[in-house]
Amino acid sequence: MNDRHNDLLRIRPEIKKHLTFDNMSDEERFQNNTLRPILKLQNPLLTAVFVNYATKHKGVFFELSTEKRLAYIDNAICKDQKFRNALKGMLIGQFTVEEYQIYIENSSKINKRMMNLVITRLQDQLQLLVPKAFTEAV
Repeated sequence: MNDRHNDLLRIRPEIKKHLTFDNMSDEERFQNNTLRPILKLQNPLLTAVFVNYATKHKGVFFELSTEKRLAYIDNAICKDQKFRNALKGMLIGQFTVEEYQIYIENSSKINKRMMNLVITRLQDQLQLLVPKAFTEAV
């Protein structure tokens, strides 16, 4: 029998640091209960996708200073609509049907939170954002 709902919830990592409280907004609760675990689960894919994106865009990212790399990540996700939509799809695809219903009711606010979390996550992991050929040679 197809138990997609429970299968999705079962594979998500538990995040104890971010609790939910009664006075939280619905979007913040969704962020902590749904988005953060999905981002943690999808982290290896998100980093690989970003490295591929940077490589296909002439690899300029890998030559930049740390400060400029941070700005590049922000700019790539905020300005490149195709890339942004691909990232959103990787995350939305991990939603349960119930979570998707919540998402479509508040998609604008949740999209903003989602992309801010992705930007922060990638920026916090600059050391992992290296071209594949380089990591295989080391």
